[in-house]
Amino acid sequence: MKYSIVIPVYKNAESISRLISVLTEINNVLLNRLEVVFVVDGSPDDSYHLICKGVKEAAFNAQVLGHSRNFGSFAAIRTGLINAKGQYFGVMAADLQEPPELLLSFFDALDKDEADVVIGTRIARQDPWTSRIASSFFWGVYKKIVVKDMPRGGVDIFGCNLVFRNQLLQLEESRSSLVALIFWLGFRRKFIAYERLERIEGTSSWTFSKKIDYMLDSIFAFTDYPIRLLIRIGVIGTLSSAILGLAVLSSALLGRINVPGYAATILIVLFFGMLNLLGLGLVGMYAWRGYENSKQRPLAIVAMNFENGLIQNAEY
Repeated sequence: MKYSIVIPVYKNAESISRLISVLTEINNVLLNRLEVVFVVDGSPDDSYHLICKGVKEAAFNAQVLGHSRNFGSFAAIRTGLINAKGQYFGVMAADLQEPPELLLSFFDALDKDEADVVIGTRIARQDPWTSRIASSFFWGVYKKIVVKDMPRGGVDIFGCNLVFRNQLLQLEESRSSLVALIFWLGFRRKFIAYERLERIEGTSSWTFSKKIDYMLDSIFAFTDYPIRLLIRIGVIGTLSSAILGLAVLSSALLGRINVPGYAATILIVLFFGMLNLLGLGLVGMYAWRGYENSKQRPLAIVAMNFENGLIQNAEY
């Protein structure tokens, strides 16, 4: 098969029938060269059996894999990419809120060698206003702290070639962020804008608490921003406490403070309190560097090479 689509499935039983129909249409456009890898991520509903029943009558090739429990969408996508057998890969959600033709655009760009990874960027979304506000806050913080190149609408769907897939699978990290890893790897990128569709069946399992957990994983795995913030607060606080301490000391010497021990107490609390924050920041910086080394990410990645007069994509 030339094209592989990886679909993580969790509580999507109501949309399986429509999903199979959409994938059949995509397979027809791709001239029957499509493979679909379903990864049922410990879903408590009947998704696994419905998919198995649906693919028996489908025209496209399919694998249906089931996790022993819910490991999360990142783990499900990884499982799908490991088992996919195509040359080009796309990832889509089972709820069909991303327009299916977006995958065709991904494969077309990859076929033409326009990029190594193609990323879908949301320019609008047909979701409730509460979801839009939560999403805007989430991706806004993500862009500010984790990935500066992150599109404002966020990323939920992408496609890639074999070289990018292989490099992504070499990054064996738990409690990490798939989206941040995609941007960390680099390579040639292409962004394709789309409008997120309204969800027709079921309700989203991507809750606000899960978004917060994902945000924390992204921050702690990809940026030392909290540590640097702590150091900045410590430096500013130490300088401020020194200035305030001088003011208190001057007032005490001029006899303007009548409470015994007040000046000494304030000086100690201000100075050593801020010094403690600065020290925690410095220790945290050393801990961050040790953590960075423990992840064993490659120091550099070769995307292509020039040898014997030919430009070749790296195969490792």
